Amino acid sequence: MQLWVGLGNPGAKYAGNRHNIGFMALDRVAEDHGFAPWRGKFQGSLTEGRFGSDKVLLLKPETFMNLSGQSVGEAMRFYKLTPADVTVFHDELDLAPGKLRVKQGGGHAGHNGLRSMHAHIGADYARVRLGIGHPGHKDRVSGYVLSDFAKAEADWLDDLMRGISDGAPHLAAGDSGKFMNAVALRRGPQRPEKSKQQTTKAAARKDHVAPEPAPDDRTPLQKLVDRFK
Repeated sequence: MQLWVGLGNPGAKYAGNRHNIGFMALDRVAEDHGFAPWRGKFQGSLTEGRFGSDKVLLLKPETFMNLSGQSVGEAMRFYKLTPADVTVFHDELDLAPGKLRVKQGGGHAGHNGLRSMHAHIGADYARVRLGIGHPGHKDRVSGYVLSDFAKAEADWLDDLMRGISDGAPHLAAGDSGKFMNAVALRRGPQRPEKSKQQTTKAAARKDHVAPEPAPDDRTPLQKLVDRFK
C-alpha cells in the first residue's frame, strides 16, 4: 500500500493558488482513474484506488499547509506505513513552470509543508516536485505562491496534470523514469512521423535532378554561322 499526499490549503479561497498544485494533481489522478469518492479522515480528505495490483491512498491534508505533517502522520500510523511508502506532491519554486522532478529524501528547502512533514515523519519520503517558477525575489514569494495561476498558464498546467495522470500507474509501480517520460510527452509531444506518401514524394523530388547539357563540340566558325541562321 502506498500513500500519496498532495500539499495545499483547504477551501475555495485557495483552490486556484500555485501553492495548491499538489491538491490539483491528486484531484486529477482520482478523477481520471476512477478512485472512490473523497471522504473526511485524518484531518484531511482521503480516497483510494488501484493501479493493477498496487493499492494507493490519496490524502489532501486540511490542516493548512504549515501543519500538513499532522494529517500524514496520523494516516501512516493507522495503516502502519513507513516514510518509504509515502510520496508527496508539492509546488517547487526552483523548477520552471510545468517542469516535474521526482526525488527521494532530502531537505525541505524552506517549504513550510515539507518542513511540517519532516517534523512528523522524518525526511525519507519521496517527493514529486511540481515547478511553478520563482517570482524573482524572496520578498515576493509568499504573495506569489498564494496567488492564483494566471489564465496564460492554463495550457501548461493542464498538460502537466494530464501527464501526471498518464504516468500515475508507472509511479505506483516504482518506475519514476517512465512517470516523468509520460509528463514530458504531454508537455512536448513528439512530432508525428511522415506518411509513406509524403516520404515517397520527398524522395522523388530529391531523386529528380536535371540532366547535364551535352558538350558543345562545334568549331568557332560553326557557332558563328549558327548565330545568324
